[in-house]
Amino acid sequence: MSIILNVEALDKTYPIKKIFKETIELKALTNISFHLAKKETLGIVGESGCGKSTLAKVLTKLENISSGEINFRGKNFNTLSAHEFHSFIQMVFQDPYQSLNPRKKAFDIIAAPLRINSELNEKEISLKVHEMLRKVGLREEFASRYPHHFSGGQRQRIGIARALMLRPEVLILDEPVSALDVSIGAQVLNLLLELQNEFSLSYLFISHDLSVIQHMSDRIIVMYLGRIVEYGTRDEVFNNPQHPYTKALLESAPKPQKGKETSANILKGELPSALNLPIGCAFAPRCPIATEKCKSFIPELEIKKNRMVACFEA
Repeated sequence: MSIILNVEALDKTYPIKKIFKETIELKALTNISFHLAKKETLGIVGESGCGKSTLAKVLTKLENISSGEINFRGKNFNTLSAHEFHSFIQMVFQDPYQSLNPRKKAFDIIAAPLRINSELNEKEISLKVHEMLRKVGLREEFASRYPHHFSGGQRQRIGIARALMLRPEVLILDEPVSALDVSIGAQVLNLLLELQNEFSLSYLFISHDLSVIQHMSDRIIVMYLGRIVEYGTRDEVFNNPQHPYTKALLESAPKPQKGKETSANILKGELPSALNLPIGCAFAPRCPIATEKCKSFIPELEIKKNRMVACFEA
């Protein structure tokens, strides 16, 4: 297994300043560690506010890390040149309506990475743009159109094309189909699988949709309030979850039954504030099996039944 991305003990905190009060810290990510192999898809799932998108921003340098280490093929990502960094990792954003410049034509949007990071002339860039349009399932004449001329699915294909222009090894997919209709989203997912095979891509696939995560992922990270609570293969996590939060997520997902969808065992209670975390396990106030130990101490990730779990009672 060729490891191309390795994250060790990553922390991200935001200082919250208030007039006439002490500065407090919001802990967005705490002790995040994982690795990503070549041609692998690592799914990241959790409720809104768990830190999924913050992790994506840190990995793409849209946010600075507070502590920890990120290595791309053994090199610290802070030592990479801008060209090396952008040629290694790119991001496809959640909202195709907001991620494209409405004043630029599709051709210029897709060509921008090459114009900034390469020395190709316009003829060479044009050939590569039209080639990528074909690969993402768009006709070449679409290059002269503006984003408002496209449907949501077509806009997301333009975003994918732009992300692939520098031939990165890793794509971060931040809820790439959540803003799309189900049928269109399925087409985009199939396209991503085809492109992964063709370009030997590795994906970090962020979503709150468990069915999408199950369909796309090889391994899965389950996050809760900035921490990893379970980390294992897709089959391990979905068929035999160990952390009570993972179990609650899976049980609360809509399930088709006799021609209708039902939701059983909805997760109860509100997500605690990241500014006022519980003393012990952050999930303890909502956990059905929490003990006094859970309320006093924070469990560390450790191997249980062939995967990593952060729970005293698992």
